[in-house]
Amino acid sequence: MSRTLIFGFAAVVLSAVAADERRAPRPQFSEGQLRGIFFEKLDDAFRGQRPSLSSIRKSVQAAPVATAGQTPSGSAAAGGKDVWSPLIGAASLEDEVKRLRLHYESVVTTPGAFNSGGYQDARLDLTALASLFAVINEHSGEVRWKDQAAVARDLIARTAFNCKAGSTQVYNEAKLRKADLQDLVSGTGITGRESDPDTDWTMIADRGPMMEYAELLVEALDDVTRNEGTAKSEVEAVRRNAELLAMAAEIFTQEGMDEADDEDYVKLSHDMRDVAKTVVGALDRSDWGAVTAGASLIRQRCDACHEAYR
Repeated sequence: MSRTLIFGFAAVVLSAVAADERRAPRPQFSEGQLRGIFFEKLDDAFRGQRPSLSSIRKSVQAAPVATAGQTPSGSAAAGGKDVWSPLIGAASLEDEVKRLRLHYESVVTTPGAFNSGGYQDARLDLTALASLFAVINEHSGEVRWKDQAAVARDLIARTAFNCKAGSTQVYNEAKLRKADLQDLVSGTGITGRESDPDTDWTMIADRGPMMEYAELLVEALDDVTRNEGTAKSEVEAVRRNAELLAMAAEIFTQEGMDEADDEDYVKLSHDMRDVAKTVVGALDRSDWGAVTAGASLIRQRCDACHEAYR
């Protein structure tokens, strides 16, 4: 080692020693000196029961959050009435987006499969997804993807409209939406032109595919409410399908939707919505008989609507 390096190393060591000598000594406290300043146990810091992670999540979902100087997007933020949060919770919305995204991936595989009929399944999935993002955009709770829900809503709805027929061009567009959904769910986010925070339901939820989607939800609810034992073991699925049905029934009556000015049609839709809400209420009370009875009544309401409207 050269003499210059030795002197340099010695200088660093002496500087560190000198700095340590200038540092104030660590204070010493007696055992009782801090009593009354800090809690001895963590539980003592809470009034009443110590909060759990689930209770914190519920409180976050119940209270909309806005950045200072900003207003949450959607009709509720603009002073309108939020019709969605009483019908469906954040968990059901998020889980259904993930489920439909996975199903959509299985549909958009090759141009041949897509053009020979896969486009119809893609249209149904995309219509339901566009409607879900429209609801997320207007929901007053803290739901994932809310900051990009309006952009996702419009991009997906446009492709859903084009999926009325199969072609190479439509398949390529459907693949772009597949990539967008992957990016959105993974947290990367999506890009698109600025979207209107208000929803034009006539451009989002085509009634044909939405009716098919509602039928699938009714079938799924039937499967998990065959008897009380099944309902008890499938609580999350019962809640999700019932809440999604309540949401779909409300979408059918939004301004501009087909037959939304028909009193009989609106009554049938609202009846199905209200029965779906009673299923969720019975679930909260653990009234399993009422859960299965309500699910059966939903099937009756759905069949009655299909007899008159399609």
